[in-house]
Amino acid sequence: MDIYDLHWIDRFGHFKICHIAGSVLVAISFSSVFGVCVPCKIFKTDSATMETVGYSIFAAIFNVGWAATQVSHMSMVNCMTLNPTSRVALASCRNAFTMVANLSLFAVALAVFNLSKPKTPVDIENQYRWIAYLSILIGCCFVGIFLVGTKEPRLRQEIEGKSLHRISWKDWFKKVLYYQVALVYMLTRLVTNVSQALLAFYVINDLQMAQSSKAIVPAIIYIFSFVVSVILQEMKWTGQRIKAFFTAGGILWIFSGAGIFLLPSSLHNLMYLLSVIIGVANALMTVTGISMQSVLVGEDINGSAFVYGSLSFLDKVSCGIALYVIESYQDFSSIGSLSITRYGLSLITASCALLGVLVTYTINLETPNLKHLTEPLLA
Repeated sequence: MDIYDLHWIDRFGHFKICHIAGSVLVAISFSSVFGVCVPCKIFKTDSATMETVGYSIFAAIFNVGWAATQVSHMSMVNCMTLNPTSRVALASCRNAFTMVANLSLFAVALAVFNLSKPKTPVDIENQYRWIAYLSILIGCCFVGIFLVGTKEPRLRQEIEGKSLHRISWKDWFKKVLYYQVALVYMLTRLVTNVSQALLAFYVINDLQMAQSSKAIVPAIIYIFSFVVSVILQEMKWTGQRIKAFFTAGGILWIFSGAGIFLLPSSLHNLMYLLSVIIGVANALMTVTGISMQSVLVGEDINGSAFVYGSLSFLDKVSCGIALYVIESYQDFSSIGSLSITRYGLSLITASCALLGVLVTYTINLETPNLKHLTEPLLA
């Protein structure tokens, strides 16, 4: 989505409509990516070019739909409350349920793999299609629960009733805090996304662990991220505390990166302990990184969609470039005695975490001293 689309969400204001529209696009495109090549069926051809075009189109549709869904959902947080503690609690809750969704996918995959025994490559493809279709079905059910069980936040209307100045998307580029928060969020997403993409290759190829570790290690990370996210909801938050917890998460990731770099395959069981530390670090960095965006938005909730959307676009571009660079060096297989995967998983993540901590130290996060809410966030 471009800048105008993000600004349109801010001006339109009906987040639930944007959310359901994005969800429909995600469901259609995701099922098409894991299903058959629709353009190939229409034009009755199996050429590689047509397959590339077909899957690329639906991948692009998926990204548009996901952007609409994610941005509208995250923007609702700022339109529920101006209380910084409540905003962090909502971000923590959102991250916790993200971990639940990830773990649910493992459960679906485990059920499919146990119920069907593939004998041919086609059977394996059908297994993953069933996983995709069941995930879409479960996701649609919870989207329905969300849309029925919540109402549009009233805070936007209440603030607009005070005739506050409507901020333009161009005004964000005049704020130093915007660039600082954007850099911290981008680095946070680089840490989490790069580690998630390379972790399975690392535990299998570098540590020579059992195939089951590809599921066990991420599951441990998700479980401890969930636990920490729940704990973070119970805290009272200030700008300094947000910085402190992000710094703690960054330091944990620096030590984890060092452990990943030095861990020999003979001691591969220590990876389970590192997974616990990574899960804690991911939760601390993700929750506080998103909370910095809420501090940036403040009372300018008419521009929250642009903030979340533009920073989400930045993180996707940076992660794509980082993974492309790492993959482009895979032909070299190793540098010295260590693999490219090990270098990418350890040095890139640790470096991003260190840079994120340094940038966080320079940020001035001023949060208003507001009382806790005594009424539900959504009336």
